[in-house]
Amino acid sequence: MPQQPNILFIMADQLAAPVLSFYGGNTAKTPHLDRMARDGVVFNNAYCNSPLCAPSRYVLMSGQLPSKIGAFDNAAEFPADIPTYAHYLRNSGYRTALSGKMHFCGPDQLHGFEQRLTTDIYPADYGWFPDWEDFENRPTWYHNMSSVTQAGPTLRTNQLDFDDEVVFHAQRYLYDHVRSNNDQPFCLTVSMTHPHDPYAIPKQYWDRYEDCDIELPSFELADDEQDPHSKRLLHVYQMDRSQISDQQIRNARRAYYGAISYVDDQIGKLLQTLEESGLNDNTIVVFSGDHGDMLGERGLWYKMSYFEWSTRVPMLVYAPQHFEPHQVDAAISTMDLLPTFAELANDGQAPDYAMPIDGRSLMPHLTSNTGHDEVIGEYMGEGVTAPMFMIRRGEFKYICCKGDPDQLFNLVTDPQERNNLCNDPAHAELLEALRSEAALRWDSDAISDAVIISQKRRRLIAAAHKKGVEPKWDHQPMVDASTQYMRNNIDLDDLEKRARFPQVSTE
Repeated sequence: MPQQPNILFIMADQLAAPVLSFYGGNTAKTPHLDRMARDGVVFNNAYCNSPLCAPSRYVLMSGQLPSKIGAFDNAAEFPADIPTYAHYLRNSGYRTALSGKMHFCGPDQLHGFEQRLTTDIYPADYGWFPDWEDFENRPTWYHNMSSVTQAGPTLRTNQLDFDDEVVFHAQRYLYDHVRSNNDQPFCLTVSMTHPHDPYAIPKQYWDRYEDCDIELPSFELADDEQDPHSKRLLHVYQMDRSQISDQQIRNARRAYYGAISYVDDQIGKLLQTLEESGLNDNTIVVFSGDHGDMLGERGLWYKMSYFEWSTRVPMLVYAPQHFEPHQVDAAISTMDLLPTFAELANDGQAPDYAMPIDGRSLMPHLTSNTGHDEVIGEYMGEGVTAPMFMIRRGEFKYICCKGDPDQLFNLVTDPQERNNLCNDPAHAELLEALRSEAALRWDSDAISDAVIISQKRRRLIAAAHKKGVEPKWDHQPMVDASTQYMRNNIDLDDLEKRARFPQVSTE
């Protein structure tokens, strides 16, 4: 690469890969993503490592598995001394900025980003912690089924307010970059909260679909047929199929598809900004989700499990000037993005990492369609009372959690994960090998102890912070208004010239 490429990393929240047309979906309308997939590198088996918002994002940013950095749940603090891709890129000469959601908890709300262009949509405190020692008592902040029962068209939501702001500031950042004549490369992360529930979307997106187009889940399991973890999830979000009609499910899915089309439109705006600004040739665009959404498949909703709709995410790299379009079938994960970004910034060479990283670079997949075919997962959030682990390798996915029966699926012959192979004698040797590997890889009891201690610490701190003056950790974007628009600290002609793009010659 003749010069360091810019990186535009776009994220969507809770976007299930199977609904997208380039992964076989039949309903969602995403012309901009479809174009990126046609001319880019598509990862057909990309996964998040921990299917919950904050842990997934901490892992993505750090290249570390959750248990190594304490990324247990949606109220776990992201330690400030854990290097992120933003730190590594800054060390490589990049400007780094974040517009949108990253769900950092704790007083550090930057984690390597020089700028955050917006606040976050989720709280930065310790309030959303689960309590493994009191599982039956549901906190009020847990998911419930109102997102489904109240699904439908709307005029406005806080998520629309947020994402409109996210994309506006991202576009302005790109315009400011070209207007500044700054040769320093940038890494801009644009992270939207759609299509995350609640399933509500304006009429213009609702009307892109019709009820007759909206399919019901491909199959559902009765409560008594669910595995133990899924039964706990039904308790967590108070799922009762008898209280939910087929029409409400269609409404939820229709609004979800509408939200995907909204995301696609925002991506179109960003791509158009790159093209109009002359940035597209040397900007590598990466698109990914943080986790998926079950959307009623198997009778489950939202995320928090290692089934495909929950943990498999879209991922593609759109850079026709750098990489030949192709598809990658190997299993990879969002944890692999840190070493990939670091090598993109260093002409394909790995930097001197400050600590061993668990992620593995995707550069071999991008350049020669070779590379690793493995995903390791750890989940310690709501719905479990002991750590749940996942190994995805080749055709198989293995899931284990102390106290629960193991699960083993062949995703080639059984993509819907209907047939647990743990009782199949033909797979006994493979099962034993995976069990042995898991036992060597993880000390479940030690991780459980660490999780419970962390929950107790945060429970006490969260309660104490409610008394007296509460600390404000939520990011407050600072804008220097004295340098914006019309001001007397710069000559008017110079100001107008700097703000206009392309500039008009005065010669």
